[in-house]
Amino acid sequence: MIGERIKQLREYKGYSITKLADLAGVSKSYLSYIERNVQNNPSLQVLAKIAFHLDTNIEYLLGEELSPKVRVDEVLDEEWHSIIRNAVDEGMSKGDFRALKELVRSNKWRDERNQQRPNIIILHIDN
Repeated sequence: MIGERIKQLREYKGYSITKLADLAGVSKSYLSYIERNVQNNPSLQVLAKIAFHLDTNIEYLLGEELSPKVRVDEVLDEEWHSIIRNAVDEGMSKGDFRALKELVRSNKWRDERNQQRPNIIILHIDN
């Protein structure tokens, strides 16, 4: 069950096993074992890393939650449709959108991480 859901979401996002393994910080062989249900008891830490990069949660991977059903019309208003149409007309591909999404997520993560660190200024004055 866990492996099937991970594989389904991975393929939906267009990730190879290697790509997801790299993103989640697990070995390719371990991820393959999970997907093929050879390893059917991965730690919650591993599942959390995988779930994050698949835009889901641990509960869904464990089969405790149904996949969220989102109607496109509820999320995308006319402005979104126009932005997407213009981007496609200008040559953006699905891969480009995925890469842009990863860039935005990476920038948010970096910004959140930097906000957690206090700013320290060291001043050295020679006499």
